[in-house]
Amino acid sequence: MIAYLTFDSPLGNVTLQCNDDGLQGCWFDTHTTRPDNLGVFQPEHPLLVKAKTQIEEYFSGKRTTFDLPLAPVGTDFQKRVWTALCTIPFGESRAYSELAEQIGNPKAVRAVGAANGRNPISIIVPCHRVIGRNGKLTGYAGGLERKAWLLTHEGK
Repeated sequence: MIAYLTFDSPLGNVTLQCNDDGLQGCWFDTHTTRPDNLGVFQPEHPLLVKAKTQIEEYFSGKRTTFDLPLAPVGTDFQKRVWTALCTIPFGESRAYSELAEQIGNPKAVRAVGAANGRNPISIIVPCHRVIGRNGKLTGYAGGLERKAWLLTHEGK
């Protein structure tokens, strides 16, 4: 069964979604990757409550890492990119080219960018930590103003 809840954050409403295997999504209202069908509204679902708590701790400055089972839906390539995103420490950033090298495919910079943009579990899978090689902010499905806020929040 797929379940979801929605809550308010410093950056607007956040929707969390999970299935029996783990967290499938974390989106802002404006995210372009949010699915139309979110499942059943279950604000007391244990995993969703745990994820909400950890995100609120992140926003309040009490948490820099997440400890949640993840179950994103995507291609094998996308999942490799999303796994690599999870290795970028709080307060740091990487260029798309560095991420492509990390997954062993240095020529796949554009494909890495596309997979990054399709990340369904924002904040927790920190796609906001990927920036252009020149240090400029590029693309964020939740909006560049949120990406800038998240990076500033992390001291970057």
